[in-house]
Amino acid sequence: MARPALTVAILAGGAALRLGGRDKGLEILGDRPLIEWVIAYCRRSIVGVPGSDAGREVDLLIVANRHLEAFARYARVRTDAEAGFRGPLAGVASALETAAAERVLTLPVDCPFPPADLAARLEAAMHAGGAAAVVAHDGQRRQPLFALYRRELAASAAEAAAAGQGVHAWQDAIGAAEVDFSDRHRQFHNLNTPEDFAACADALRSCE
Repeated sequence: MARPALTVAILAGGAALRLGGRDKGLEILGDRPLIEWVIAYCRRSIVGVPGSDAGREVDLLIVANRHLEAFARYARVRTDAEAGFRGPLAGVASALETAAAERVLTLPVDCPFPPADLAARLEAAMHAGGAAAVVAHDGQRRQPLFALYRRELAASAAEAAAAGQGVHAWQDAIGAAEVDFSDRHRQFHNLNTPEDFAACADALRSCE
């Protein structure tokens, strides 16, 4: 069986303190859990994700540390539950370690509508520049969880996570190249609080 061309890893392991500790990926937005919005985005925008149009084979992965059975309804799940909430770099490290493909695209579970061309532009930048990692920049700041990595960085990510390093600092250390998404900056908006979810649900209703 051929190795997938890309692993898409949805990072869903946060503590969600601003949601009272509820699992953000399973929080309801509109009429369905947030994870379903992110899965739907992947199927629309990343050719080869299970359920999308035909194309290259893509490995879909959810990195979580609780409610594993609920997440397993949607995709393969990787967990570091025994380690607790160690921050997003631990999730990136887990994704790189368990990826079936040589390249790994990471997405946070709390952003339901990223740019449709996110994967295409990151992949083009990696191919053109030869970097081992590329990361989106929205024109105002880096968006460190929207990134594409070569799987060879797994050991580096694991060591940095164990040392308590953050994603941004680790990306600097490995020379990650930033990719300009200033024309899409509004689409990196994430949902952190009940008010964020309510506002997004209102916006969705207004588009019906």
